Amino acid sequence: MNEDYDVIVLGTGLKECILSGILSVEGKKVLHMDRNNYYGGESASLNLNQLFEKFLPGTKPDPSLGQSRDYNVDLVPKFLMGSGVMVKFLLKTGVTRYLEFQEVQNSYVYKDKKIHRVPTTSSEVLASSLMGIFEKRRCAEFHNYISKYKQDDPKTHEGLDLTKVTMAELYKKFGLDENTQSFMGHAVALYHNDEYLQRPACETLEKIFLYRDSLAQYKGNSPYIYPRYGLGELPQAFARLSAIYGGTYMLDKPIDEILYNGEGHVIGVRSQGEVAKCKFIVADPSYFPDKVQKTGRVIRAICILNKPIPNTGNDSNTSLQIILPQREMKRKNDIYVMAISSDFHVVPKGKFMAIVSTNIETADPEKEIAPALSLLGPIEQKVISIVDEFVPLSDGKKDGIFISTTYDGSSHFETTSDDVLNLYKRITGKDMDLTPMPNPEGHNE
Repeated sequence: MNEDYDVIVLGTGLKECILSGILSVEGKKVLHMDRNNYYGGESASLNLNQLFEKFLPGTKPDPSLGQSRDYNVDLVPKFLMGSGVMVKFLLKTGVTRYLEFQEVQNSYVYKDKKIHRVPTTSSEVLASSLMGIFEKRRCAEFHNYISKYKQDDPKTHEGLDLTKVTMAELYKKFGLDENTQSFMGHAVALYHNDEYLQRPACETLEKIFLYRDSLAQYKGNSPYIYPRYGLGELPQAFARLSAIYGGTYMLDKPIDEILYNGEGHVIGVRSQGEVAKCKFIVADPSYFPDKVQKTGRVIRAICILNKPIPNTGNDSNTSLQIILPQREMKRKNDIYVMAISSDFHVVPKGKFMAIVSTNIETADPEKEIAPALSLLGPIEQKVISIVDEFVPLSDGKKDGIFISTTYDGSSHFETTSDDVLNLYKRITGKDMDLTPMPNPEGHNE
């Protein structure tokens, strides 16, 4: 360990592993360390025994739950958008060869105490029970407008400059009511609150286009995909990439001291009597509690079921997302439900995994998610996880310590991807090129 490195990465969460892999490919000498004895950090996938040890210490899983090894439970449950930036990271680096993905079958939105499939085309809007006949016509006109809209072709704008017109103003032009705005902004554009309404409408259209393009990628009823054996496979895949390009990994390695020069810039770390020097550090917030601030808390309820979620079609509907919009729940933030079955090798055959998540707003977080839990049907086992959210106090340029943000309560990876892109730009001073990289000679496995 007594060597000089370009970068030391602390923590093997997904964000840190993506950056470790990409920086290694770009020629940086990387040392990656984690105080835990497993990959993934906060974004790991645990077997059943590990899940109980973490959240229910001193208790043993009931034998009816099946074998521990048949579980791969995500601590941070999220789906990937089929055409999203996380998929672009995978394609850029070629780590898709280590992973196997499946399509998530359906996406739903909660309204008037019922679950409705999210309509994504004009014909689906007209058939949907989400709105009345006159609202359907207005919504179909809105869909027709945005389907023809091209930012660089003024003929498609109908006199509207969507870089200046807010999303609230665009909704108003088409006469869309608050219910329609709610499912369009939250179940399609995937905003978790209503701050987007006062932002330029072009930003929301980009998110709607992402949803549409992700749907088209697999020609299914959902824009989402998910890896077999859980999300813990993702950080391991990027760690493997880094190792191929010369990155060094050390698990179960405590960080005893961060070393600085006289100007306050990081120069290395000390661990178990050894020193590794570096030019800068990338880390998750847990390694630098004095350099982050708490912004909130997230609750996640991990639920094991014996049956699929009721009222979502039929027994073959074994993977889905349900979004409970904040307006419908009279909250500031949406509540998310993701459900997956043994088809994804995350639970034993005959079991189903449902995870409810949201940003906490009150002193009684379990009460906040009660409406979502009530949608699941009988729950065989429930585990509650509550974590603090942190953001870095600075951009890291002054002291050379670049810290990621905590994973939020959303059930998709778009905000996670944004943070990786932001970190990369802070570190390198340039935007990340997402063009798939060739596999250079000498770096084959």
